[in-house]
Amino acid sequence: MDKLKKFDLMEKITRELEDVRNSQQAVLEKIGKIEVDNIELGDKTIESKMPDIYQRTADNAEAIKTILDSFQEKTEEFGEKNNVDKLREQQAINNLK
Repeated sequence: MDKLKKFDLMEKITRELEDVRNSQQAVLEKIGKIEVDNIELGDKTIESKMPDIYQRTADNAEAIKTILDSFQEKTEEFGEKNNVDKLREQQAINNLK
């Protein structure tokens, strides 16, 4: 795989990880709303199960954030090390020929 394709794939994975992180955040917010709504309702199953589900989801969200932060750093380092901007310029010039 050439360097530009590898960098593009790394950027794609970064975007996908960001999407997963955002989805996890949305799930956490929904679980929180359910817990709040259930204060008034008082359903015992929701009351007993949701805190554990929230915690597991929060743990997963934190793990995803850790992976994302590390992978973003690797992607940036790869881009700088391999001078991706110049590779893109050269590719654009080659495509004009």
